Amino acid sequence: MKILYAIQGTGNGHLTRALEVIPALQRHGELDLLVSGCQVDLSLPYPVKYRLNGLSFIFGKNGGVDFYRTIAQASSRSFYKEIHRLPVRDYDLVISDFEPISAWACLLAKKHCVGLSNQVAVLNQNVPKPKEADPMGKFILKNYAPTTAPYGFHFARFDDTIFTPIVRKQVRQLQVSNQGHYTVYLPAHDDHKIVNRLTRFRHVEWHVFSKHNKQAFQLDNVSVQPIQNDLFLQSMAASAGVLCAAGFGTPSEVLYLQKKLLVVPMKNQFEQVCNAAALQHMGVATIKSLKKKHLPRIHEWLEHAAPIQVDYPDETDAIVQRIVQENT
Repeated sequence: MKILYAIQGTGNGHLTRALEVIPALQRHGELDLLVSGCQVDLSLPYPVKYRLNGLSFIFGKNGGVDFYRTIAQASSRSFYKEIHRLPVRDYDLVISDFEPISAWACLLAKKHCVGLSNQVAVLNQNVPKPKEADPMGKFILKNYAPTTAPYGFHFARFDDTIFTPIVRKQVRQLQVSNQGHYTVYLPAHDDHKIVNRLTRFRHVEWHVFSKHNKQAFQLDNVSVQPIQNDLFLQSMAASAGVLCAAGFGTPSEVLYLQKKLLVVPMKNQFEQVCNAAALQHMGVATIKSLKKKHLPRIHEWLEHAAPIQVDYPDETDAIVQRIVQENT
């Protein structure tokens, strides 16, 4: 059996999940990999057959997506060509982790396509939703990478086709401790704004990991360093808690490590707002932005929050087995 596994390249969560999914898929047939997009800090230790431009959301420094840079790097002509050149008919099974080229190629070829992502789960009617409606955000999420068989990942099992997060082995094997510091990863925020806010909490040691700075620096009780996977995981495993965006990968790992969590959803990112709603439903602290008016909420989190109890067993092989059985 020939399998195509297509992975979104915006952010790190899709590729970290792929590190666990790929070996499981390889046990079921001949596997080809596709990665599209940019804005990622990890590489796969597997050969990638298709590296495509796709459609990436570019992180800005004001708490959300930089739409000007996103539009500037997107070429409709290139996107159209990539869709029509991708030979999806050569595969017995196509799986898209929120990857648009493979999804649209299958749609135009009238070929079955499995969706396997957090974004698929967010659209499920049984998942907690934010109070504020966002019809445009929902429309974009639904049509960005359309699939015919939705299987999702979320922070809890809200439906039979929704699985708890796949936590990579590197995280499962971490030595967990509490050295008192707090780890921060907010890739859509300017480093100096983050530092300005966090230095107000002088009794706390902050470890900020940045996508925007190449050189490490320290200001008072806040250290800032370029994002490096191993150092970030070590900091997170030894932290008292984590302040991060409301993506899926990092919050899942924080919950698994039994650290207290505070999330700030990116602006103009419907799935992050939905993730924040689901986390809030579970008891996780959330704030809308790093504006000064939210600083009391950060103080309250530092003083009173506790880790949320979750159970995230390693079910990757069983998930892949089910998908293969139900879709081939």
